[in-house]
Amino acid sequence: MSDALPQIAPPKSRRTPLLVGLAVLVLVLVALVVTFLVVRNGDDDAAAGGQERTKVVLGTVGASDPYWATFTAEAAKHGIDLEVKDFADYAQLNPALSEGELDVNQFQHLVYLSEYNTGNDADLAPVGSTAIYPLALYSSKVDSVEEIQQGDTVVVPDDDSNQARGLLLLQSQGLVELEGGGSIYSTLADVDQSASKVKVKAIKADLTPTSLPDVTAAVINNDFVEKAGLEFDDAIAKDDASDPSALPYVNVFAVRAEDRDDPTYLELVKIYQDSKDVLAGADEVSGGTAEFVKLPASTLQSTLDEVEAETAAKG
Repeated sequence: MSDALPQIAPPKSRRTPLLVGLAVLVLVLVALVVTFLVVRNGDDDAAAGGQERTKVVLGTVGASDPYWATFTAEAAKHGIDLEVKDFADYAQLNPALSEGELDVNQFQHLVYLSEYNTGNDADLAPVGSTAIYPLALYSSKVDSVEEIQQGDTVVVPDDDSNQARGLLLLQSQGLVELEGGGSIYSTLADVDQSASKVKVKAIKADLTPTSLPDVTAAVINNDFVEKAGLEFDDAIAKDDASDPSALPYVNVFAVRAEDRDDPTYLELVKIYQDSKDVLAGADEVSGGTAEFVKLPASTLQSTLDEVEAETAAKG
């Protein structure tokens, strides 16, 4: 018979499940706190690094041109979500900007912007330059200006700024005579019919290419050349974009006046001007005709102010 005492199992503690549960809860809470701090720190780092996404809506004519996709991708690298909206008619873009449908537009030169501001009591402002695009004369009936006959009809865009520029081009080619030698404000009324070789009609800019079968020649804006199945090399005459007097015809990014110092819009201009891929794409679309210029906003504004003052005085 053994004298050993029987081994009795110790009673199970009722506190053990409770302690385990509390430990698990503490671990979960710690994990949540750590996760929150990591995420918050990541957001702070992103903000410090300029990675907060900013949405910008930009309007233009010809948004399907490939370089706009390149520009959008470049903007995304700098934290800007750029939406490019396409417009078929120049006349729609500035009202869309004034009314807040757009944040920025990029399609017009300073003379066109001046005409809009003075005619609509508006104060849209340029924040950066892109390029000067020569305006050219095209024909499906003749191969040179010399073949144009006395009394033939030539069309120009009907918007005031491009109409004047088109008339100055025709005058430089000996096709018309403008009273007083012409200016950036010349209209059809300034054409001296008795001294001019051709008759001139003005129609909407986007319709100038389709007029070619019915007239001898047409002055066509760059935006509509390739869309009409034409080649830039088909031009029988063009103005000189490198002439210093062409400064009022530099194309610009425009915003509402209160946004002229917005850092995002200024950054957008810099991205455009500094990207070799964007500029190469824009140049390709222009058929190699673009004369890219990088001018400060202050120079653009002073030029616009001068043109607007002259416009108001003329009006």
